[in-house]
Amino acid sequence: MGSVTGSLDRAGCEWLQYDYGSALMAGTRPASFTMWRYRKLLPVPDGPVRYPMPIGGTPLLSVPALRKASGTPHLWIKDETRNPSASNKDRATALVIEDGLRRGVGTITTASTGNAAVATAVGAAAAGMRAVIFVSTDCQPDKLALMTQARAWVFRVPAGYAAAVDLSRAAARAFGWLDRNTGANPFTIEAKKTVAFEVWEQLGRRLPDAMIVPVGDGPTLVALDKGFAELVSCGLATRQPRLIGVQAESCQPLVRAWSGVPAGPADLNPAGTAADGIAVVRPAIGDAVLDAVRRSGGSLLAVTESALLSAVATLAGRAGVGAEPAGAAALAGLECAVERGLVDRLETTVLLVTGREVKAGGAPPGAGRVAVAQGLDEVERALAGEC
Repeated sequence: MGSVTGSLDRAGCEWLQYDYGSALMAGTRPASFTMWRYRKLLPVPDGPVRYPMPIGGTPLLSVPALRKASGTPHLWIKDETRNPSASNKDRATALVIEDGLRRGVGTITTASTGNAAVATAVGAAAAGMRAVIFVSTDCQPDKLALMTQARAWVFRVPAGYAAAVDLSRAAARAFGWLDRNTGANPFTIEAKKTVAFEVWEQLGRRLPDAMIVPVGDGPTLVALDKGFAELVSCGLATRQPRLIGVQAESCQPLVRAWSGVPAGPADLNPAGTAADGIAVVRPAIGDAVLDAVRRSGGSLLAVTESALLSAVATLAGRAGVGAEPAGAAALAGLECAVERGLVDRLETTVLLVTGREVKAGGAPPGAGRVAVAQGLDEVERALAGEC
């Protein structure tokens, strides 16, 4: 790990910085390609990595059938569904748990609309750590089952996702747990920025012209901005790609903020979209997203439900990639981006597929590990009898 300092960026996020230089990026590709390849640009001290599962090193797919159908001969898909719990959230989970293992912390917590919670439950199980998850009461049953099968404790919060975030963060402070909440722990952005490094390497140490990304809370897009900026700071690139964020039409707070048009009730309805992974009314680091998009020369756009569902089918049928609606949002936004002149069909464009649907199998989930909570006292009482 290089020398690391912390500061606040213009949007108020904690920003870790390094003594940048080309030597921080390995020159040859190892036999085992994981995100730990970039540990000199991660807050990971020397010594063996303790996190037990391989993370990152996901493929960049050339998708010839999709290129032909869309008329985009230089289109690529960065397929994050190949991570252990089938989403890009595994990267952030791994780095936060690695830090916790080194510090001897035994419990990790997060709030989530689904994928981050599953990643946290699975990662904690692999690392021998307890996971305590907070979700809204409308969290998908299959995702709840995956969490409890991994022996996570799950608290359903009636007031919704934003309240679940607040309760998870309060529990982390009160009980000394690892706080993995997206956008709150700077390690989540540090881990996700490794996607930018991988894309650069997989394109032959070149950057794309544009990258299209699903956006909910915002750390994925902000992390890409940081990763690409660090390649420039290391002297390994001369510019950054345009970043184009995609939200669902029924839940588009950042698109509205970008356009300067106040969001109405129809624009802030998370129940109105199947893309639950990006259906966030109060984005955790929304200002940082707007700043990153503006700095890159990119944009934000919203897509319809029909476009999202069509993108799921197209990814499966023309790229062989299984994706959930939120994960397919980048493809759903491609044609819109072309029509608006945000992307040229002949440019090198990368679509980030963030996750796929995963269903629980095997034994039924442990219902005793799921409870409703509105305050810390209810959490403490439920966990008091844990064996």
